[in-house]
Amino acid sequence: MELPLDYMTLRVIWWALVGVLLIGFALTDGFTLGALALLPFAGKTDDERRAVINSVSATWEGNQVWFIVGGASLFAAWPLVYGASFSGFYLAMFLVLMAMILRPVGFKYRSKRPGKVWRRNWDWALFAGGLIPALVFGVAIGNVLQGAPFSYDGDLRMTFHDPLHIPLVGGLLSLFTPFTLLCGLTSVAMLVLQGAGWLSIKLEKGEVRDRVLGYGLWAAAAVIVLYTIGYVFIRYGGLGFAVIGAVPVDGPSNPLHVETVRQAGGWLSNYAKHPWMWAAPVLGLVGPAIAWSGMKLRIDPLAFGGSSAAVIGIISSVGCSMFPIILPSTVDSHSSLLVWNASSSHLTLFIMLLVVAVLLPVVLFYTAWVYKVLFGRVGVGQLKTNPDLY
Repeated sequence: MELPLDYMTLRVIWWALVGVLLIGFALTDGFTLGALALLPFAGKTDDERRAVINSVSATWEGNQVWFIVGGASLFAAWPLVYGASFSGFYLAMFLVLMAMILRPVGFKYRSKRPGKVWRRNWDWALFAGGLIPALVFGVAIGNVLQGAPFSYDGDLRMTFHDPLHIPLVGGLLSLFTPFTLLCGLTSVAMLVLQGAGWLSIKLEKGEVRDRVLGYGLWAAAAVIVLYTIGYVFIRYGGLGFAVIGAVPVDGPSNPLHVETVRQAGGWLSNYAKHPWMWAAPVLGLVGPAIAWSGMKLRIDPLAFGGSSAAVIGIISSVGCSMFPIILPSTVDSHSSLLVWNASSSHLTLFIMLLVVAVLLPVVLFYTAWVYKVLFGRVGVGQLKTNPDLY
């Protein structure tokens, strides 16, 4: 059966769709992570911390739809990428999930008892539930950029190699290198900035909001500095990969048919071939500057718009730098996963695209409707009059 879209086009569409879902997750659930990372510092009293919690508690569950759909799309559209990343980064993923589980439990249980110690402990649990995922997500992106130690045999059975040769935890510890930690810190700063931007439009004007904006100014500066250091690291640190020879863009999904090699500065080659891609890293630098200006001038839409632009630019720059490579292998030149050799079948991608064309507008519609209904500022005074608040 002749399909309306060719295999190459569908692969590119699904590469872009997974990127959009990741950006959607970072924009929405990212501000929840950032706000919780600010929780112990933004609120000095119990009521102030409750105001921060209730600024994100109404929408956090819906925001996680992007995380779930992104993982499901990776499984369905890029099964080899899903298998390699989730197997190799298993303990890191487990750490993220354990931290994220603290969030709903913390929301529900924090205010069940009036004790100061009880509530303080849950505040720090919620802080961990925001900081740890933000850090590990960045470390994971850093490992994607520097490559992962996996290989396939002739039957496409994957082996993830532990470079530290430490039982159980060696794979986890090997994920943390100077570059990946830099990426992790960039992710934390980016999401803290996003959280501060969100809180600027959700908190009533007062001491808590002013405190949040102060931290947001530092986060915006940190994003610019760390992102710039990351660029220097990639340009001069010997990072990058390149594909050797011609690759059939509509061929079967078999990484053994393609060869990649390390190439210093390889992640910057796309920008020379396609200058329009510079829009992504430029946005990654301009966005925090706009957010900084918005917070300094107390223009809330500018602050949140700038932080959101930073998220879009930084995440997009990773995809633009690596295309068509998705996950390079550091131990086998014939095991790297590309857009052209790691997808599901032609028919599968087409059927899923039809499903997305129907359901994604529905998700966007009800998400917009929920935000419209729940829009409004949260203040300390409401905590005493609204029994539905945590």
